[in-house]
This record gives sequence, structure tokens and C-alpha cells, in this order.
Amino acid sequence: MTSWDGLNSAYFSLDKDDHIFNALVTSIVEHQLLPGSKLPEEALAEVFGVSRTGIRRVLQRLAAVQLITLTPKRGAQVATPSADASRDLFATRRMLECANLSAVVAHCQPPHLAAMKNIVRDEQQAHDAHDGAAAIRLSAAFHVQLQAISGNAVLTELVSQLTLRSSLVVAAWGAPWQQGCRCHDHDELLALLKKRDTAALTAHMHQHFDAILSSLRFEATPEKVPDFSRIFAPYAAALNSKE
Repeated sequence: MTSWDGLNSAYFSLDKDDHIFNALVTSIVEHQLLPGSKLPEEALAEVFGVSRTGIRRVLQRLAAVQLITLTPKRGAQVATPSADASRDLFATRRMLECANLSAVVAHCQPPHLAAMKNIVRDEQQAHDAHDGAAAIRLSAAFHVQLQAISGNAVLTELVSQLTLRSSLVVAAWGAPWQQGCRCHDHDELLALLKKRDTAALTAHMHQHFDAILSSLRFEATPEKVPDFSRIFAPYAAALNSKE
């Protein structure tokens, strides 16, 4: 099965823990669970119909990939990246993704371009339909699948992991209307890839990340307890149907 950003990944399986982990990851990166949201074990256990011990295992996994924080007495919360950490994350992505673009251009073939064109088209449609979750998912898929063209599986998986955390940054510090990246940037990046203009492609990718950073507003985000029954109803139903 593929992950939320389109990679063939081990995020998902038929295991109950993996199913719950996937549900939480998807809800976090698609901004249904916002930074600072509390994740009470009892409430999650009730929604998914599992023990608190099972929920605790999943929360520990989420903490290991830095999507949530676990604090004694306060419990679990969706992580809120600091301003410095947010800047460092996008600086790291810019460094990695730009450095690999020469390999992307060298390995790019017509089927790659067609697949990327489909992502950009679907992303624009998601924005037009005000489908924030799809726009975020497709924005990440653009970056991940672009790097995948190079054939460097290690770097591609790393970029995939960083896009998860990038979504938290945008949720915490982005403008209310901000959903993923700017579509026209991806369209222009794709046009430069088609021309095989590595220098221009690299320069535009630098500008792309600079634009994301400049759009962030580093202000406090309030804590809240989400409506788990609404968010996870489809996942809980799917989980129960397998029993």
C-alpha cells in the first residue's frame, strides 16, 4: 500500500497499530489535527475501540517521528515546531532537494513528466475546490515524486519524512488560507524540468522555499481538544469491519 504522499511505504498494513498510526498521521499532516491539539489516550481508545495500551504504543511511534510530543502529566499533543526549528527544517529541505536536482534532470523521462503533470493538475483542482486536505497531500507528493525521479531511494524517503513535518510547520505558522505550496510554483518548476534547465530549476526551487518561509507567521497557536469521533469515524469503521 502507498503512503499519503504516494510513496510505496511501510506506513500502512493490516495491523491495528499501523491502521491507527496511519489515521493519526494523515489527520495531522492534512491539518485535521492542528499543532497543539491534545491527544488523550482514553478518548482515542474509545474512538478506535482498542485499549489505552495500544494507543500508547501508537503515540510513542508518532513521538519518534516528531509529529507529536509526549510530556509527563500533560500527555500527548500534536507537535508545534518552534520558529527556529521551522526555519531549519525548510533550510534542510532546500539544501537536499536543490542539490539533487541535477540527478533528477539526468534521469527524467517522458513518463516522469506525465506523472508530474498529473500531480500539478490534481493539485490545482484541489485548490479550486477548496479541498485543503487533498491540496496538502498533492503538494507533498509533487516534491517527493520529483526527487524520486533521480532514483535515490534514501534521499526520497528522507524528503518524504520531512514533508510530514513541513505540514506541521504550515499548520502552526501558515496563513489560515495556506494549503500546501503555491500551485503556480510547481507548474513553473515542471516547465523548467521539461526544458532540462538545471540551473534555472535549482534557482526557482530556492525561490520556492524562500517564498514558503516568508509566508509563515510565527505567532502562538492555542491548544485544543479535537472532535475525535468526527475525524476518525471512517478509520474506526474500517478497523471494526476487519474484526
